[in-house]
Amino acid sequence: MATIAKRSLAAASLFETEVLTELLLWRWDHPHKADVEFRDSLLENAAAVLRRAIAGEQFIDSVPAMEMNLIAAIYYVEWSSISSGAEDPDGLRRRWLEHIRHSLPSCFCSQDDLPPAQRYG
Repeated sequence: MATIAKRSLAAASLFETEVLTELLLWRWDHPHKADVEFRDSLLENAAAVLRRAIAGEQFIDSVPAMEMNLIAAIYYVEWSSISSGAEDPDGLRRRWLEHIRHSLPSCFCSQDDLPPAQRYG
């Protein structure tokens, strides 16, 4: 059985993943939501995070490497960018991160922490 990280990476190149990313950016009002290059870069870097997770690297303390999912990878890429000094003068990017994590908590924990009905696969 493929891990969540492997399934997420396989889906990363699908058109539907672009739509999902677009929805994440627009729904929670990311300041770069209209920037197609930003979205494409975010997805490309999220795919790189998923590849590294498949190799065993853990990026978020509460998410085991093999359970890294696309939304958590997108979150990590944006968090890492801000932590590395990317511009966020009004704190809008950080606010977006807070909204994502608060609104989609099951993307940021181990599957073992979820009730069986909410587990992936």
